[in-house]
Order: sequence, then structure tokens, then C-alpha cells
Amino acid sequence: MAAEHAAIRSIQRVDLQPLLIAACPSFSSDETIALPYLLLGEFAYHLLALHKRNSTGDFPAVIELIERLHLEGDAYVREAATIGLLEGIQNLWMHHRIDPEEFGRFLLPVSRKAWDSLNAFWDGKISMVGADP
Repeated sequence: MAAEHAAIRSIQRVDLQPLLIAACPSFSSDETIALPYLLLGEFAYHLLALHKRNSTGDFPAVIELIERLHLEGDAYVREAATIGLLEGIQNLWMHHRIDPEEFGRFLLPVSRKAWDSLNAFWDGKISMVGADP
């Protein structure tokens, strides 16, 4: 069993753009994969635009992908999924006076934990994202 698990490659930064487009085909970006945080920021903005147009049909696939990034991503991808994507969603939606929980309430367990950790950090309840309260 351990040998089978070892053969599974984790999601890496080069996988982000094709995975984002597969989950949400209306998304496109010219950003190179060398700048994944910019790519994730564009994606967060795209999700906001879809929400504003009430065009959220791809959101279930996006939610699944965000969970996969947290579960199957390498260390860089896991951090980027939290700091680049989830935090981007929270900041953009608040800036546009939309409650980020309109998105966050659908997150799956591991992603939701990261979301809540971001909130706890910004509320001053923890010293760093991922720390125990």
C-alpha cells in the first residue's frame, strides 16, 4: 500500500492553471505559472465576477478543487491555496462589500479549516495562519 501511495504525485504549482481552467472553464489567464499567486488572485477575482452575475454553476467544481489543493498539493500549493486563493477571495469580496461567507460556507472540511484560520489570524486570535487558537 505504501508503494502505491508513493507513486501518486502531489499537485504542484505547474498544475494550478490547468486545474483552475478544468474546474472553471470560463476562467482564462495569460499569467505564467512562474507567478502562481498572481494567477490565484486573478482566479479569486473571476469567482467574484461570477458571483456578481449569479453565474455560479462551476462553484461546486471549484470548491472540490480547493479542497484537493489543500489535501493533495505539495507544501507550496497548500500554502498558495490558503494565502493566495482563500485569502484573496476574502479580501476581494469584503472590498466589494460582499460577505465572503457567501463563498466560505460551501468549503469542504480542510479548506474550511484554512478559511477559519485566516479569519482567526486577522482577528488577532492566532499569531500565524495555521496555528492553534
